[in-house]
Amino acid sequence: MKKLAIGLYAAVVAALMVWGFYQAIYVAPDEATMHEVQRIFYYHVPIAMLCFLFFAISLLGSIAYLAWRRSRPSLANAGDAWALSAAEVGVVYCTVVLVTGPLWGRRAWGIWWTWDWRLTTTLVLWLIYVSYLLLRRFAAGPQMQTLAAVLGIFGALDVPIVYMSNRWWRTQHPAPVFGGDADSGIKDPTMLAAFGWNVLAWFAWGALILLLRYQLERRHQKNAALEAQEALKSLV
Repeated sequence: MKKLAIGLYAAVVAALMVWGFYQAIYVAPDEATMHEVQRIFYYHVPIAMLCFLFFAISLLGSIAYLAWRRSRPSLANAGDAWALSAAEVGVVYCTVVLVTGPLWGRRAWGIWWTWDWRLTTTLVLWLIYVSYLLLRRFAAGPQMQTLAAVLGIFGALDVPIVYMSNRWWRTQHPAPVFGGDADSGIKDPTMLAAFGWNVLAWFAWGALILLLRYQLERRHQKNAALEAQEALKSLV
């Protein structure tokens, strides 16, 4: 039954991805200034927004682990699994942001990269969470999860800085699409629909990967606990 539900959800995700692509490439009108290259917007901005969401989930999981690691170890391990799974998805999304941004910037600015506040803080965010994943992959011992949780919380502190960077400082990066000045927002309803569909599609895809990765990590935790119990029995 679980496999059937996952299969149906995966089919819905695939349909949303195809529909979002159709809306962005074929339905949304040509933008007057950037023309075809502006269609990167329908992927770059939604994925950047969702990148923040998954890092926020990782933050909550890290806090849960630190809060319950002694009093409620089962809940703490669940929080740790959410933190790791969401960090992995967040890194994938942040990587896409760092790839699509320069593709757009090369046409808009004439350069692939500039060390402005928005780009630099986003790169720092990516580096912190890549470091988090490397720590989880190569470190060992009982303190690894605690150190990773602290690093995950530290990394999440960069998220509001990234978000506010083009409000706090003068940057090469465009002004906020939403919540900026009076001219911000998407005025064309067709463009807004294409944007919304891609937000939904990429959220659905990320949620699917997050849930699958969480289940895998919980299984890994249970197997590790069983192996530790067997090793303890062999010593007695």
